[in-house]
Amino acid sequence: MFNAKKPSLDELPSSAQLIRSTAIAAASAVAILVTVVLPAEYNIDPTGIAGFLGLSEMGEIKAQLAEEAEADRLLEIEAEEQSSLINDIFGLFVGAAHAQEAEVWRDETTFTLAPGDSAEWKLVMEEGQTVEYRMLVDGGRVNFDMHGHGGGNSVTYEKGRGSTGDEGQIIAAFDGEHGWFWRNRDSQPATVTVQVRGEYTEFKDAS
Repeated sequence: MFNAKKPSLDELPSSAQLIRSTAIAAASAVAILVTVVLPAEYNIDPTGIAGFLGLSEMGEIKAQLAEEAEADRLLEIEAEEQSSLINDIFGLFVGAAHAQEAEVWRDETTFTLAPGDSAEWKLVMEEGQTVEYRMLVDGGRVNFDMHGHGGGNSVTYEKGRGSTGDEGQIIAAFDGEHGWFWRNRDSQPATVTVQVRGEYTEFKDAS
């Protein structure tokens, strides 16, 4: 096994040499930063040398790409904000439409029929007039007869047994009263709600 020769003090660099080497390394680093890194990465060329070396063009491309990426990011944010605004406006319109729909029924009546009880409600209409209706039955079932009479005329529009609800139109076949007769044939009370709108002069209890 060989022993390495221990250097003498004369062979070691002096403090002045170390300081000079450090200064040279620092100056080289600054030169590289100014002539290569800044132009290539940030499009900053204080010396103009990078233009001859083609490094400034690389920096311009990177700067342009960064600007385009930022512009795309801002467009995405703007699109998200516009979409959110549109959704909010659409929600307001839908809510208003639902509220309006809930208020368009011209008349509404609600009554409860005990087992075996009956009720009759009629619309006073002229021939050809049209009424839209909705009948809701809660808690039980009812039999109904939707008919009209007046001026010696009578007509049956629809009949139902064990009904829990119905909706549709009545087109008056003649001048007179047109509507419903209900009877609760169930073993429990039934609550009936009738909503109407359209062409008629009166909606009345004809029981």
